[in-house]
Amino acid sequence: MTSASFRIERDSMGELKVPADALWGAQTQRAVDNFPISGLRLPRAFIRALALIKRAAAASNARLGLLDPGIAAAIERAAAAVASGAHDSEFPIDVFQTGSGTSSNMNANEVIAHLAARSGVPVHANDHVNMCQSSNDAIPTAIHVSAVLLLREQLLPALAHLAGVIAAKESEVAGIVTTGRTHLMDAMPVTLAQELSGWRTQIENGAARLRAAEPRLLSLAQGGTAVGTGINAHAQFGVTFCNELGRLTGIAFEPSRNFFESMSAQDAAVELSGQLKVIAVSLMKIANDLRWMNSGPLAGLGEIALPALQPGSSIMPGKVNPVIPEATTMVAAQVIGNDAAITIAGQSGNFQLNVMLPVIAYNLLESIGLLANVSRALADRAIKGFTVNRPRMEEALERNPILVTALNPVIGYEKGAAIAKKAYAEGKPIREVAAAMTDLKREQLDRLLDPTELTVGGIKGGGIKGGSSGGG
Repeated sequence: MTSASFRIERDSMGELKVPADALWGAQTQRAVDNFPISGLRLPRAFIRALALIKRAAAASNARLGLLDPGIAAAIERAAAAVASGAHDSEFPIDVFQTGSGTSSNMNANEVIAHLAARSGVPVHANDHVNMCQSSNDAIPTAIHVSAVLLLREQLLPALAHLAGVIAAKESEVAGIVTTGRTHLMDAMPVTLAQELSGWRTQIENGAARLRAAEPRLLSLAQGGTAVGTGINAHAQFGVTFCNELGRLTGIAFEPSRNFFESMSAQDAAVELSGQLKVIAVSLMKIANDLRWMNSGPLAGLGEIALPALQPGSSIMPGKVNPVIPEATTMVAAQVIGNDAAITIAGQSGNFQLNVMLPVIAYNLLESIGLLANVSRALADRAIKGFTVNRPRMEEALERNPILVTALNPVIGYEKGAAIAKKAYAEGKPIREVAAAMTDLKREQLDRLLDPTELTVGGIKGGGIKGGSSGGG
């Protein structure tokens, strides 16, 4: 660098060259130099949360009489600008850094201090912006705050949208009967709406799991400072801070009832990650069902046709692939992998501090964002627009020997098995084979083997010949 392209910054370790136009200072620059590892940066949601924390802390310190109102106001203005996303490029530190996230905390302190100083108010990164705080409570707090904001603003609305689209599709396909499948083999019939209702309930349950995990996320470590004792913080700082943060976000955060737990462990983040993994598993199941139903269209099931979104092959003309379900399964795999990383990171609480906080933050927020985005894509670009191949479904139903299950109460399991085997072997409809092998009248068979009637359960026969035990 030429002398015109850098300036000299100082910290407790001495002088350091920093890019001339950078808002950060020496401690951020040391982290940039020390951690050229992945090129991954902590996400926008985390930077926003960290800036909101600094803004709420400044307001709290002014309210408690610890910080000059002019300095506090300058910090609040600067932190609001950072929270808005106006200075995201000033947060260059790699995710794989010091395990406490001290580098990122000081990055925020330095940027906000430099911005505040532009108004002519001398602001110190440690003494003012970081007052009553430590990286050890600010970073765990930022993980919770950013996760809650993303859940409320992105993922929960996306899941509600997906469940709503599925519900609308249930109404659209009401009355359409298809072959049920267990073990990927023909089973008793279900309606397409019943099948979709299972998907919808998975998504609704996933959202409920997130809401159930939220109370632990609303509990914040802020106020514990270095080791959980609250050293150098006002006794009322934690409560005042949560009130100020609540004013900024509209969310009822509260101080942790035990700062030692909130700083030494990341159990709430691990819990949330586990619930995100459940949603990923649900989406994987739904996406794979869609892929099977869409398969073919000639050599597969071909029961539905997903919207044709793009050419499916660089060599095979006319091929169209289920690209949105495929993207969904890849997101699910990523979220499951992120959960494994968060699980390991959650185990890394050494005495009074977890020392894998940045990787927890990165993976947790990535999972939330990925699930939110892919849920909307799955809803709008796959489920909403698929069409049903009713002739294909009806043909399969007509020839499904497993319908003979409905005759068990009348003719018994053994006789039913013989009829099914003969129907399979000869490729004949079950009604035809049953008519030849029993004394049941045709109209009685039509009633007992009506696929639509079979989707509502219950015994359809006139008497019990022999019971049958359940099987897959």
